[in-house]
Amino acid sequence: MSTPRFWSQPLRYIRWASHEKPAILYSLIIGSMGPVFLLGAKPVRRLFGDDYERPPIPLTYPIPPGPRKIPEGYDDE
Repeated sequence: MSTPRFWSQPLRYIRWASHEKPAILYSLIIGSMGPVFLLGAKPVRRLFGDDYERPPIPLTYPIPPGPRKIPEGYDDE
């Protein structure tokens, strides 16, 4: 029996690969789920009530108010 070609008989190829090369087949299945999760994760999270929007990442360091307090007792003398 020859190896089935994917584009001519995809279901037969998947059945053959599940028996002959399961690691490759399952890694392709798991890898193809990535874009699906990328597009579907946020709507599913909102559906289950996780509407928390994270605060924006600060682009600058906050400047403290008032003069700087210099620590005492740490001199090298």
